[in-house]
Amino acid sequence: MKANNAPAVGRTPFQKWCDKYQGLFYLIPWIIGFVVFKAIPFGQSLFYSFTDMNFFNGISEYGLMNYIDAFTTSRITKALITTFQYSFITVPLKLIFALFIAYILNFNIKFVNLFRTAYYIPSILGGSVAIAVLWRAVFRDDGLINTLIKMITFGAFDGPSWLSDPNYALWVICLLRIWQFGSAMVLFLAALKGVPADLYEAATIDGAGKWRQFFSITVPMITPIIFYNLVTQICQAFQEFNGPYIITNGGPRNATTLISLLVYQYAFQQNEMGMASALAWIMFVIVCVLTVIAFTSQKKWVYYSDER
Repeated sequence: MKANNAPAVGRTPFQKWCDKYQGLFYLIPWIIGFVVFKAIPFGQSLFYSFTDMNFFNGISEYGLMNYIDAFTTSRITKALITTFQYSFITVPLKLIFALFIAYILNFNIKFVNLFRTAYYIPSILGGSVAIAVLWRAVFRDDGLINTLIKMITFGAFDGPSWLSDPNYALWVICLLRIWQFGSAMVLFLAALKGVPADLYEAATIDGAGKWRQFFSITVPMITPIIFYNLVTQICQAFQEFNGPYIITNGGPRNATTLISLLVYQYAFQQNEMGMASALAWIMFVIVCVLTVIAFTSQKKWVYYSDER
C-alpha cells in the first residue's frame, strides 16, 4: 500500500479553538434568548422590587417598603390566602380525578383511544380565553347550570348566583382548573401501562382484592409520576391568571383575586412596577419553598424502580 506523502494541512489556533468548542456555537441562540428574555428581566424585577418604580414617574425611593406593604395590606394578604386556598383545592382534586380516569382507561375497553383524546382536549383548550368566556356563560345567573337546576326542580329553585356570591365564585374558578386534568391523566396512564402484570397476578394468588392491589401495588409503582405531577401542578396553580381575570375579574369582593391577578393590576393598571415585582418575587419564593418541601419529602413516599 502506497504511503500518503501529502503534507498535512495546518490549522490555525483559532480554527483549533472553533473545533474544540464547536458545540458552543449551536447553543449561542439559546444563550442569547435566555439572557435577553430570562436573566435580564429576572434581575430587573428583583431590582425593581426594592424600589417604587413607576412607568411614568420612574424611581424615587429605595428600600423594603414594597415587601412591608405586601404583608401589611389587607387586600394583598387576602389574595395570598386565596391563592393558597385555590392551590390546595385544585392540585389534590385534579390529581385524584386524573388518576381515577387514567385507571379506568387503563382497562381494555372499546373506543379507548377516542376517550383518551376526549379527556385530553380540556387541557389543550382549558387555558384559552374562549373557554374562560364559555365558563362564564355557563355559570351566569341565566346560564346553562341554573337553567338545568330550574328544569330539574320544575321552577321551584332558580339556582345560586355562582359568579356574584363569594361562597361559590372561588369554587367555579377551581372547577375550571380541575376540568383541565388531561395532561396529568396522560402521564398517569403511561405510568399505569408500565406496572408489571405479574405483580397483580401474584397479589391475586395471595388473595389480595382490587383495592388492596391498587394501594399496595399500583400507587407505590407510580409514585414518581405522582411526584412529578404534584410539583408541576403546584407551579401552574400559583401562576393561574386567565380564569380569575376573565370569569370574575377577581370579584366578588376580591373573593377570587389571586396573586397573579394582583401582579397584573399593579403593573399594568396602576403602573406600580415596584410593587408588582415584589409580589412576583413573593410568589416565586413561595413556589420554591413548596418545591423544596416536595423534593425533601420524596425520600419518604416516592419509590424508584432502580432503588434497592
